[in-house]
Amino acid sequence: MKQLLILSLALVLMGSTDPTFKVGEVAPDIALPNMNGDIVKLSSLRGQMVFIDFWASWCKPCRKENPQIVADYLKYKDEEFENGTGFTVYGVSLDKKKDAWQKAITKDSLIWDTHVSDLKGWKNEAAIAYGISSVPMSYLIDGDGVIVAVNPRGDKLEKELKKNRKSESWFKSLFGN
Repeated sequence: MKQLLILSLALVLMGSTDPTFKVGEVAPDIALPNMNGDIVKLSSLRGQMVFIDFWASWCKPCRKENPQIVADYLKYKDEEFENGTGFTVYGVSLDKKKDAWQKAITKDSLIWDTHVSDLKGWKNEAAIAYGISSVPMSYLIDGDGVIVAVNPRGDKLEKELKKNRKSESWFKSLFGN
């Protein structure tokens, strides 16, 4: 009985790993301020493949994955996809301190333009709307805002990007143009 109680408590504290939104659903819009206080909407990135990355400067697993996300960004930012042109990251920080958030962006060379946060930590509006109970958590959406992958971390992100690339016709691959 005691073990069952401990297991139940552990599951509650860890939060649900079941994502709020599923593959095939349209990702709800997010509208949060960037470093300058300007509101940046997720929907402003329509037409591109977008990696929605819920993270924080204090999250060691998040920071450990940042070099891979940067590498994928550099490799695929100009790629043609089945449903979108280009790839970018919409980074939603769950930080409370702007200085820590900004330093992490600089230190980890997060070179994309779309970094947003309301600096409310776990009370972040987007995190609540997306049911985020742990970070890192992510969604990959296509040019129409449709979720194509839930939490593609590490090499899974690149696999999803490759899978969604626009395939060349056999004619073009043989003769060009």
